[in-house]
Amino acid sequence: MVKALGFVDYGGPENQEFLDRPVLEPGPGQLGITVRAAGVNPVDWKIRTGRLGKNRTLPAVLGQEAAGVVERVGPGVEGFTPGDEVFGLAAAGGYAEQTLLLAAMSALRPLGAGFDQVAALPVAAATGDDGVRDVGLGSGRTLLILGIAGGVGSAAAQIARSRGLRVIGTASDTNREYVESLGAVQVRYGDGVAERIRAAAPDGVDGILDLVGGDDLRAAAETLADRAKLVSTVDPDTVAELGGRYITRSTTSETLAALAALVATGELDPHITGRYPLNRAAEALALVESGHARGKLVLDIG
Repeated sequence: MVKALGFVDYGGPENQEFLDRPVLEPGPGQLGITVRAAGVNPVDWKIRTGRLGKNRTLPAVLGQEAAGVVERVGPGVEGFTPGDEVFGLAAAGGYAEQTLLLAAMSALRPLGAGFDQVAALPVAAATGDDGVRDVGLGSGRTLLILGIAGGVGSAAAQIARSRGLRVIGTASDTNREYVESLGAVQVRYGDGVAERIRAAAPDGVDGILDLVGGDDLRAAAETLADRAKLVSTVDPDTVAELGGRYITRSTTSETLAALAALVATGELDPHITGRYPLNRAAEALALVESGHARGKLVLDIG
């Protein structure tokens, strides 16, 4: 049996508990891994609440991304063998000592990138990469990222900068130095954000990547002339109403390998700001759920 943190019913954190489950055998297209690290993301608690649907078999293990060592390879899988060090999207929860990965959304860990670093890529960094690509700006243009200080925003800012974009991001004033460390200009969110965006970008912004939705998205959209360059990762209804569109996800093994290569060369820093053992996973998730987590939180499991 292996230990895992999951939820036994949809709702709040009171429905979370540690579970003992058997070692899982990989099915077609899956890898069975011993987990070394797992990423913690807002989508994890959103799944637990049921806001993303209630179609999971309960109890369900939390976590969408994991890194570790391949122990077993499922039928039809090519390119991976037992002993490989890998990372990818979890098919059976990442907050666990052992889990399954989707082989088509997994990649080998390169030399120069730690298990914790690559575990931070499949959800947060890959979302940031998809978002920057979706906005579709050329070098020299200005990208506004709403909610830049979190895991997705931190990755998106660095990816955008690597492609020659100027980056402005909304965040609290307490995160100013952190945002500037990403090579971006910080703008305080909240009432009056549109005026502050215009002050930071007198020539206007050329595209917006929204990671927060709601009123800040509505206000920021006023600063963008071409709404075709407005992409949201969190608020499909509002962004459609404003003339933009919801993000198109395109995570593949090749995408993840390219992101990991950037980490290995130092061009992309996942900005891991907190590491927790598995027995403190609930604490890490609570911090992410509070909305006050900066950068990326990971679980060090093995």
